[in-house]
Amino acid sequence: MSEQPYILILYYSRTGHTAALASQIARGVARVDGMTARIRAVPPVSPDTDASQPAVPDEGAPWATKDDLAGCAGLAIGSPTRFGNMAAPLKYFLDTTGDLWLSGALTGRPAGAFTSTGSLHGGQESTLLTMMVPLLHHGMVLCGVPYSEKALSETRSGGTPYGPSHWGESNAGGKVSDHEKTICQTFGERLARLAVKLGD
Repeated sequence: MSEQPYILILYYSRTGHTAALASQIARGVARVDGMTARIRAVPPVSPDTDASQPAVPDEGAPWATKDDLAGCAGLAIGSPTRFGNMAAPLKYFLDTTGDLWLSGALTGRPAGAFTSTGSLHGGQESTLLTMMVPLLHHGMVLCGVPYSEKALSETRSGGTPYGPSHWGESNAGGKVSDHEKTICQTFGERLARLAVKLGD
């Protein structure tokens, strides 16, 4: 029996905000028949040269492998903002995928990005746009959130047409707003539907 196609939801989260978005995106993926969500995280990076993380995380999503990435039908990558760009742990993981780029393993598959910030103007949109650059290099088909999703126009916190976002108000464990949840779920469902269509 072959494995059911899946959307890989790949993220780095330091305080739990980005992880919360990943869970909401997975809910949207679950609305689409024939597609499942696979949530995976990347470990922190350190300036030391010794392994500093356990092989299996003590809590949260399992660490991602390149096999998770190579086998996905679609991809959502998520990161907190770091000066208008993705955090180093996610960039580090993506920097190891040159062999997948060379083989064209991800070409033609749908992909998009999501982010969270501690400050209202913390670079959400520039982070999402810069996260799309490696996806384009991999030949992936970009997916955002259309304005037909009313929550995009109504939100007073996170949410952009470039992908879901969350304003964490600088508090660890800040709750995702109802609008942010809706935008995440719409994005997950849209990504999964695109994966089904592009996989035909």
